[in-house]
Amino acid sequence: MNILDKITADKRKEVDLKKSLIPINQLEQSFLFERQTISLTERLKNSASGIIAEHKRRSPSKATINQNLNVQDVAKGYENSGVCGMSVLTDGKYFGGSLDDLILARASSNLPLLRKEFIIDQYQIIEAKAYGADVILLIAAILSKEEIKQFSTLAKQLNLDVLLEVHNEEELHKSIMPSIDMLGVNNRNLKTFEVSLDTSKTLSEMIPNDFVKVSESGISTVEAIKDLKQFGYKGFLIGENFMKTDNPGESATQFIQNLEK
Repeated sequence: MNILDKITADKRKEVDLKKSLIPINQLEQSFLFERQTISLTERLKNSASGIIAEHKRRSPSKATINQNLNVQDVAKGYENSGVCGMSVLTDGKYFGGSLDDLILARASSNLPLLRKEFIIDQYQIIEAKAYGADVILLIAAILSKEEIKQFSTLAKQLNLDVLLEVHNEEELHKSIMPSIDMLGVNNRNLKTFEVSLDTSKTLSEMIPNDFVKVSESGISTVEAIKDLKQFGYKGFLIGENFMKTDNPGESATQFIQNLEK
């Protein structure tokens, strides 16, 4: 069983438990459920930097990235730095995140927020909306074409943007549909954890221009972004690079200043 299969199996148990504790109609009564969402897609289309900065404490490939920061400071720092949006990991077991992180980020900033999660059930999309997200992530590697269609359609009904993540050509072909806003190419092979920006470059020409192209993972230099922009990428998800510092907001500020030089 690879790590992705393991995470997905655990996620199914976690979601079943949550559904038994908090029914959907309770989520729909959340005061954030009626909130006007902010489109990350539109922000990326009109941005010079295209940075989506991530809040991430740890990951299966890096035991600890940063456990010492509070999410409010990180969100405020990112907003001040001029990033386009913020990705918040809400998986507890493997990434040390939680839905509380999403609520706190929402209370501390006006950035478009991406709920970074392994979504395997429509319940999690309603939950994302209830906790203040503007965007959901769908991972093609763990979903069927039918599920991608169902989940993305529900997200659009809730005014959430959809970032769909692929790793290869096969996943890309099953994912192209009008209910997707952004197509993300993950440069990290989730089965081996190897990272190569060539993944983004190779797949770029297969992504129709109706979608905003986002490159994810392994981006740590201004040069990498300038290079990827030539392949049509408008969004760049950066987590570890900022989070491994004592001040992610300051780190993002410097990065964007260097990018704009």
